[in-house]
Amino acid sequence: MIRPQSRPYSIEVPSLLQTAVHLPASKSISNRALIINALAGNREMMPHNLSDCDDTNVMLKAFEQMGTPHSTINIGAAGTAMRFTTALLSATKGHHFITGSERMKQRPIGVLVEALRSLGARIKYVHNEGYPPLDIEGCTLQGGTISISGNVSSQYISALLMIAPTLQDGLTLELKGDIISRSYIDLTLTMMRQFGACAEWTSDHTIRVKESPYHKMSYEVENDWSAASYWFEMVALSHDSKACITLSHLQQQSAQGDSVVRHIFNSLGVESTFNGTTLTLTKGKERVAHFEYDFVNCPDLVQTVVVTCCLLGITFRFNGLQTLKIKETDRIEALKNELRKWGYVLTDKDNSILSWDGTRCKEAADTAIDTYEDHRMAMAFAPAAAIRGKVVINRPEVVSKSYPHFWEEVFMVSTQE
Repeated sequence: MIRPQSRPYSIEVPSLLQTAVHLPASKSISNRALIINALAGNREMMPHNLSDCDDTNVMLKAFEQMGTPHSTINIGAAGTAMRFTTALLSATKGHHFITGSERMKQRPIGVLVEALRSLGARIKYVHNEGYPPLDIEGCTLQGGTISISGNVSSQYISALLMIAPTLQDGLTLELKGDIISRSYIDLTLTMMRQFGACAEWTSDHTIRVKESPYHKMSYEVENDWSAASYWFEMVALSHDSKACITLSHLQQQSAQGDSVVRHIFNSLGVESTFNGTTLTLTKGKERVAHFEYDFVNCPDLVQTVVVTCCLLGITFRFNGLQTLKIKETDRIEALKNELRKWGYVLTDKDNSILSWDGTRCKEAADTAIDTYEDHRMAMAFAPAAAIRGKVVINRPEVVSKSYPHFWEEVFMVSTQE
């Protein structure tokens, strides 16, 4: 396995682009499946085709450690794992300590902790109020009705929903204000129902989950639409008019919110066709000159689309980016900084809008891309080699967070001629 450690990685893309890519399993589905499977008490049968990424591996390790007295669980940089596991530990008897990387200790978790406390959870902050690490005494939680803001991370909402069937009297969750990343909430509800839960939207802002045990069942994880986005970008940026990439084990009617990437990239010059669970990407006939889109339900696609638009000279205005400030890094600032190295001047507004009107500046002397401990920064910038001839990525090993084999796939593409 190619996992470069700390050394810059230089990427070149061939003039001909015709290959098959083996995508990783969905991290989002894998992590939800692990939590629900654990709540179902299904220790004998793990979900199939689990992602082998860092985020899923730390959850698997956490499950091993949960069985030991006074367990210490280090989630690393895995935000999804931190939120989901915190809820699981709160509802699991035992004394637990959960921590993470230095960046994780700067990522807020207060909204989730307060919601869990209102259900009877015994959680203490170890250092800074509102942030990990956490000291958790697992116990039986009460259900009822709680209200939280809908414009916080959907991972908080999903964490609460997944433990809801185990609560006495279930849970009614009222979401106040605008709801961001609704597609991820819908993914959680879909999977909960697959495992036998009764969980439904009762209004645009209210979800009701009845108290009832999850069913033990065999479950297979589909491949990752987020990972597919980088290959859409590769085709969009390729000079090969006959570029063709096939992606396997994807569902046409997927519950993954990032499956909308098909429609986004149709505007950016990429056609996609399904044959069973195999998706084929080819060059489209046209692309837009200016692009506007609301990413509130698919924020993980933002970096990919922003880089694509800049390299193709497509001006844009994107909104719905509220959560990008609290991801692995401040993704809005990271995009502005790194694209400026290549001469693109982006502007932002209200911590939720990012735009480019075509303004250019002089390229920096050092055009290597910094990744900010963010896997999506590395993967979104790598396909730009199709336009620039070569791209240098600093700290490329960050891709292991969600797509450990990414550089192997890029290497296979770069040597196909």
